[in-house]
Amino acid sequence: MPSTAITLLVVDDDQNHRQTLMTLLEKLGYRVSGADNGESAIALCREQPFDLILMDVRMAGMSGIEATRGILAYNPAIPIIIMTAYSAVENAVEALKAGAYDYLTKPLDFDELKLAVERALDHAALRDENRLLRDALSPSIDAVIGQSRPMRQLFDMLKTIAPSEATVLITGESGTGKEVVAKMIHANSKRGKEPFVAVNCAALSETLLESELFGHEKGAFTGADKRREGRFLAAHKGTIFLDEIGEMPQSMQVKLLRVIQERELQRVGGDQTVRVDVRILAATNRDLKEEVKAGKFRQDLYYRLNVVNVNVPPLRDRVEDIPLLAMYFLKLYADKNDKTVKGFAPGAMDRLLKYLWPGNVRELENAVERAVVLLMGEYVSERELPPGIVENEDGLAPRRSFGNMTLEEIERLAVLDALEDAGGNKSEAARRLGINRKTLLSKL
Repeated sequence: MPSTAITLLVVDDDQNHRQTLMTLLEKLGYRVSGADNGESAIALCREQPFDLILMDVRMAGMSGIEATRGILAYNPAIPIIIMTAYSAVENAVEALKAGAYDYLTKPLDFDELKLAVERALDHAALRDENRLLRDALSPSIDAVIGQSRPMRQLFDMLKTIAPSEATVLITGESGTGKEVVAKMIHANSKRGKEPFVAVNCAALSETLLESELFGHEKGAFTGADKRREGRFLAAHKGTIFLDEIGEMPQSMQVKLLRVIQERELQRVGGDQTVRVDVRILAATNRDLKEEVKAGKFRQDLYYRLNVVNVNVPPLRDRVEDIPLLAMYFLKLYADKNDKTVKGFAPGAMDRLLKYLWPGNVRELENAVERAVVLLMGEYVSERELPPGIVENEDGLAPRRSFGNMTLEEIERLAVLDALEDAGGNKSEAARRLGINRKTLLSKL
């Protein structure tokens, strides 16, 4: 008998057929919920993970095909079986193209239904989706993977600025992948075949940082037994990436400003001026404008660095990219650990989607690596995920600060947020807002 922990969702606007099917599946030992339309099915899948969905193709309002696309756009690990009273080939093809795992024709044969459900719950239910996710990834891109609107906008901007010689300031929270963005800019520039040199400004003391950046002469300080070229000269003709630039001491900021302005430097302990040809990229998770106001960062250096600003969005603002990233890291660490891992169970993927990821992509990568190391089977379940992710029951986003916004402006935001969360479906957005569709249209 199947475990009662296995949850199924039956979606059919025919109440009698839906109830009959739910009763049959419950007798097989499954825990079963029902929905009478596609909009409700999508909403239910956002509230809780289902191990399998049986979806009627012809329903009033949103069709089963549209609902399938909506559900899989949110959680691609859920297998969906389409039910249709029409055995035409085009219906089956359309269902499979939408991402359905299988289809059945009405009236349903009980034995055929039982076998289809068992197959879908087996490893084959996730195989095709995981293959598609893996194929969607470019092996040349490390941690910056995404198809969400914020990431498409970021990629468009990178394509524009990469070929230029402009200095770029990359901002964003810790763990968002700022260094990877810097590498992408370098790789797609005219300097792409020349060196890319990264320096973490927060990892070194002021004295060591100066020597690291500009080099030193023999005898410049204790232990300097020979001349050493610094990172700027190592990056000659290429790109230097100054990470955590907001942590740089002010005395070093003055020296860096001169290098940026004159494109020349002096080694520590030396008096010879050395010309250097580099493109400068910098990154910080601090608000440098506020640092300037507080007197902690030089305003003239800020303007020199902030010729072009690129902001890398946090992971919580691009939830659609989590399945792609999770599958990328799953394959990466499965290969490194010589394990056969085929995907995520729907419940595990649901947890990943609902977690806020304060550590962003880096935290997701660590969570997936941990899961792969602990995994004994072929599919990552909630058992292998870090406790902090599993115990995040509500999965709520941080409370929005409305500042000095008017009530009308707040209402506008609420309407637009609901519409975006509902994937553009006005009926579903109205339901979430607690108003009817006509009122929503009027507000829009």
